[in-house]
Parts: sequence; structure tokens; C-alpha cells
Amino acid sequence: MCGPYPRRRRYYQIREFQMASSADELESEDPDDELELELELDDTEQPQPKTEALPERLYDINEADADSKAVNLEQLTIKEEDAWWNQVPLTNLDLSSNTLTHLSPKIANLQQSLTVLTLHDNALVELPPEIGKLEKLMRLNVSHNKLSQLPRETYSLPELRHLNISYNAFNELDPDISDLHMLEFLDAGHNNIQSLPGGIGFLVRLTALLLPHNHIKELPPDLVNMRSLQKLDLMQNDLTCLPEDMGLLRKLECLYLQHNDILELPNFEGNEALSELHASNNFIMTVPKAMCSNLPHLKILDLRDNKITELPDELCLLRNLNRLDVSNNTISMLPVTLSSLAHLISLQVDGNPIKTIRRDIIQCGTTRILKTLHERALAKAKEDGSDVAGSTLAAGISVTRLSGGQADDGELPNKYPDRYKLRHTRTLAVNLEELTEVPEQVFQIARNEGVHVVDFARNQLSTLPSGLQHMHDLVTELVLSHNLIGYVPQFISQFTRITFLNLSNNLLSDLPKEFGVLNTLRELNIANNRFEFIPNGVFELQGLEILVASENHIKMLNVSGLKSMPRLSTLDLRNNDIDLIPPTLGNLTKITHLELVGNPFRQPRHQILMKGTEAIMSYLRDRIPT
Repeated sequence: MCGPYPRRRRYYQIREFQMASSADELESEDPDDELELELELDDTEQPQPKTEALPERLYDINEADADSKAVNLEQLTIKEEDAWWNQVPLTNLDLSSNTLTHLSPKIANLQQSLTVLTLHDNALVELPPEIGKLEKLMRLNVSHNKLSQLPRETYSLPELRHLNISYNAFNELDPDISDLHMLEFLDAGHNNIQSLPGGIGFLVRLTALLLPHNHIKELPPDLVNMRSLQKLDLMQNDLTCLPEDMGLLRKLECLYLQHNDILELPNFEGNEALSELHASNNFIMTVPKAMCSNLPHLKILDLRDNKITELPDELCLLRNLNRLDVSNNTISMLPVTLSSLAHLISLQVDGNPIKTIRRDIIQCGTTRILKTLHERALAKAKEDGSDVAGSTLAAGISVTRLSGGQADDGELPNKYPDRYKLRHTRTLAVNLEELTEVPEQVFQIARNEGVHVVDFARNQLSTLPSGLQHMHDLVTELVLSHNLIGYVPQFISQFTRITFLNLSNNLLSDLPKEFGVLNTLRELNIANNRFEFIPNGVFELQGLEILVASENHIKMLNVSGLKSMPRLSTLDLRNNDIDLIPPTLGNLTKITHLELVGNPFRQPRHQILMKGTEAIMSYLRDRIPT
């Protein structure tokens, strides 16, 4: 411990924390970064009453007091870290969960050092204007207070990147908020905000805008100028429509629109990155056909509790869809094209007057419903006189195939898409065709058309097709889930641009040692295989952020291996055979999402696991031997 502030007090204590070495890495909590000091309630003693006022000494904590200057040389030799010249300036001040009614203007005394100020869960009705003098401040959390406005000086903070004003009494956002040019995160949910100010579009660095539980009726046109926006939460408002040019938000990944008064959805042309669209509890009557072709990466589509009467055949163009919820609408028929969605694992249709499928089939769940639709699709193909074995539904529209045509490398079967579709979508996707091999010329043609996404999920492949090597410098996403793959050939190491690899639901027990050279790989899914350990090559993936290895037979955790992966933030190890969780796992603070349920270990207990990643990691750190 260091610094002049008393280290044994009744209500507060100073602790050493880790601080990021740059402003852009404020949340990294890397153990190699410099020290910060944090002031918070001492939860190691008996429960104490919440404080209503702060000791004046707090605001001068960066200045040496008389006692520390008066110590003699002998005392400093014994404990030199207490010397006033070795003090570390206060950078993180946490005053949350008290009953503070005001903050002293003396907060300005911390202007040269304070980067994080946490004031949530207090009784503040206003903040002092002097808060605008905290020129180094990057994170400000004043949620769960009684604020109706922020001092105008707040909007001149030059480094502010994270602002949380949720759960307060704001009726509007000050137009000056657009002056926070460095802002990346804004949470103004659970207030009484009626509208958004014009000019909010100047927040061009914003990646997350959270406005749930307000009374916003209309979005300003310049909202779409937030070109960095990835998450937009407008749940529980009074919206009736969305801007027509939503497509300008090209990086948008998650859109939450539940519980509004929206009548129709836009076509989302340009929103190709969108992966989650939540629009339940509105008044939507139709699903735009064009929307289905504009959202190739959509994984979740929630349209429950609307007024939809019919689902378009074009839904099958949402090839990456995992979950479709259309419960409690007025749909009477399900399109058979749904059976061609290879990744659909959850289809919710309860509460609809569906007449074409028996109730007992619907009650059996997604797999049975899709099987029934697939059988009907095959029957329809027979009636139409088409080739059942090679038929692939595509939105009920006649799709030109390579069947019967001469390509540069010969004649191709009719299971594969034509050159136009390859060129237009940059995707080679053939699912549910029981393929055991893929002709080499398929990959040659795909390469010529610039394809970078390859998807052969739900077939009968026993390994990676050898022709895939022709695309080693093009492929960015490779999906081979739900096959019979027992080994991965060494040529996988040649894929120098791959960022996403899905090998789930196969027969794998190991990966080649060359696997570790895939430094561009960001997400790896090896769930539901036969792994008894995480392959060593995985630990060499310097760019990996997401590792899903659930539903295997993994018996132990290699913490040192995981530590060697500098960007790993999501680790899913559910339903394995792990009987011991090493406490040192808690030191891997860059892991922000950890799944461990379904393993036979005894500690941490299930109650801890249910509290989430932060609770698990804290529990483990507390048990590291000292």
C-alpha cells in the first residue's frame, strides 16, 4: 500500500488496482500495467452504515500530509513505500452505493490524475460545475441517482469516453452532449427522455447507445451519422418507425426495438453486419422480403407478439439464422423454405393459428417442425418433377444452377450455386445435401468469383475437401459444423485471412500442430466433439477472442496456455469433464465471459456460477495461495 491516506479506517480503505497503460485500453486490467488507487467501502470488516458525507482529506489525497513529511529517515528506511515522494496519484475514485446528496467542488483538486469517477447508487440531485475541470476523466458513472441534468461544464471534458446516466430523472439530453467528441459509450436508459437532440449524430466515435425505458417518439435524422455504432438499444419507448436510411449504420450488430409502437420494418439495406434484431411487442404486420436478402449475418430474429399474418419464403436467405421467434402472431402457415436454414436451432411459433402442421408436431419442438417442412419440400419437388436428390430451395424462386452448363473446369452438379450468386453474395453455401465430397472445380470457380465465406454445414464430410486449398488466401469465414469430420488436414495452416472457423458437432479429438499459425483467427467453435483437452495449437492463436469448446470431454484447464492468448475474452467450457478449476484462472482478467456450468468440479459452487463471470473470477482470485 502507498499514499498518505490512512490505511485503516472505519468505512474506507485504499487498495492497489491495475490501470491500463493508455486511454484506449482503460478496461484491459492487464497485470503488467501501472498502478492505480481506488477508494471504496471496506467489505472485509463488519457491515457499516452508508456514508452521507466524505472526509475533506479525500480531495487533497494527492498532496502529502504533515505526518508523512515529518517521519524521520529511520522510519522511511524501514518502510520506504510510505514516503511522500513515492505516492501514486489517485486515478480511480469509487464512491458508489452510499447516500451522498452532494459532491464537493473540491473534486477539482483531482483534475490532473482522476480518470474514473464512479458515483452510482447514491442520492445526488446535482453535480458541481467543477467536475468539468477533470480534464483526464475518461469514465463517469452517475446512474441510480436523482439527477435531472448535468452541469454544462461536463460536456467540455476532452477525454470522456464512457458516460452512464441511466436510472435518473432526465427529461431530455442536453444538445451540448454532441461536444463530447471522444465519447464511445452512452447509457441514458430508464429516464423520462422525450426526444433526442439534433446534432447527436456528431458522436461519431460512439459504439453503444443505450436508451431503453424512455418515452422517445422519433429518432433524429442525423442518428445514422454514427458510423461506428455497433449496439443500439431503444427498447420500451414510443417509436412508431425507424429512419429509412438505417443502412448507413454499417457497423450496427445489435438492434433492440422491443415494446414500441413500430408498424413496419425498413429493408435494412447496408446493415450487413447486423446479427441480432429484437422487435417483439410492436405492431409489425409484414416481414419485408428485401430485408431477408440484406442481412446475411443475422443470427437472432425476434418478432414475437406482433401482427404478422404471413412469413415470406425469402426467410431462407437468412442463412446464418440461429433463432427465429414469431410466437403470438396470426400466422396460419409456415413456409417450407425454413427447412433449408442449416443453422436454425430454435424456432418458436406458439400462439399462432397454424393450420398446415398438426399441434402435436409443433409441441415436439424445432427439430420435428423442420423435419416435417423438409419432407414437404421434397414431396413438392417430386410433384414438380425436379431432381429431388439435388434440389435446394431458394425462397421459392427459380435459381439458375451450374447444372448442365459447362464451366471452365468442367460440368458441375446441380447442388451448387451459379456464378452470379457466388459473385453477388461472395458466399459458397451448400447445406443439408448429405455431401461426402466436393468437386475441386467448385472451389476453383468460387475463387474466380471472389468468394470469401464457405459454408458446408450439415452434410456428411469426413474431412476438409482438398479443393478448399485453392481458396487459402481468400477465405475469411469457414463453417463445417454438423458433419463427420474426424481430422483436420495440415493445409489449414495456409488460410492466412481466416477470422471465423466453426468445426462444432463433428468427431474431432485433436487439431494439427500447425493450427497455431492462424494469427488472424478471432473466433473458434469446436463444441460438441471428442476433445479431452484443448489442443496446444489453440494456445498459440495470438488473435483469438472467442473460444467455444463446450460439450466435449475436456478434463483439465491449462491456465498457462490460456494466459498466452492475449486477446481471449470469451471462453465457453460448458458440459465437459473438468473436476478442478485452478484459482489462478481468476488472474486472467481479460476474460469477460466465462461459461463453466455442467462440469463435475465442486468449487466454485453453482450459486457462484449463476452470478456471472465477474463473481467467478473474484471467487477464484480470493483463493490463490499467498
